Amino acid sequence: MARTIPPQRLEQLVECATRIFIDQGYAHAQMADIADAMGVAKGTLYLYVESKDALFDLVCRSADREQPLEMPSKLPLPTPPLSATLKHVKARLIENQKLPALAAALGRTRVADPRAELESIVREIYRTLFRNRTGIKLMDRSAQYHPELAALWFGGARGTLVESLAGYLRRRADRKLLRPLADPIVGARVIVEMITTWAVHRFWDPAPQEIDDKVAEDTVVQFIVGGLTPTEGGEG
Repeated sequence: MARTIPPQRLEQLVECATRIFIDQGYAHAQMADIADAMGVAKGTLYLYVESKDALFDLVCRSADREQPLEMPSKLPLPTPPLSATLKHVKARLIENQKLPALAAALGRTRVADPRAELESIVREIYRTLFRNRTGIKLMDRSAQYHPELAALWFGGARGTLVESLAGYLRRRADRKLLRPLADPIVGARVIVEMITTWAVHRFWDPAPQEIDDKVAEDTVVQFIVGGLTPTEGGEG
């Protein structure tokens, strides 16, 4: 007789596995560590997933979901080909790279209010990273041990954002609408890292502070916008 598996146990598995993969990275995470975090025998995990790769794929697909985790029709989940996991990660990265405010600014030739334009871009990036913080942290910790993920994450997602933002900063500085930077690429990287620290990494701080999410966002925006806009107003 087939064993009935409570749906909440799969949810618990995903939560524990996500935490372990983030804490230890993909390469160092062990199924035994995840079982210990759940308080079950290691063999119990194989009722849900066929392997660590299958579990990692499930965690990647479940990160930052808005709806409750659905119980698969068949368990254990089989080990997917690496290409399937990478395809899913790439699709999510492409979706999260849709930044309408930044894209519009890059295509704009006249700027009525440079300060408001920059603020909309910074808030857009902040909220996108905040909304996807678990998946971002998972990629950031695991990609360094996973060459294929690293190519997608460090070379693709993060690199594309930095380059686009640097292009925007360079154009506005050339027209004296924003303060010039010694190197726009470095400047863009500083902005992205600052946003990532407060929108993502602070949630895994070993000594966390109680900080209101809106206060964190507003403070980051204040620093970046105040530092780059020389005056109020702009070009008509």
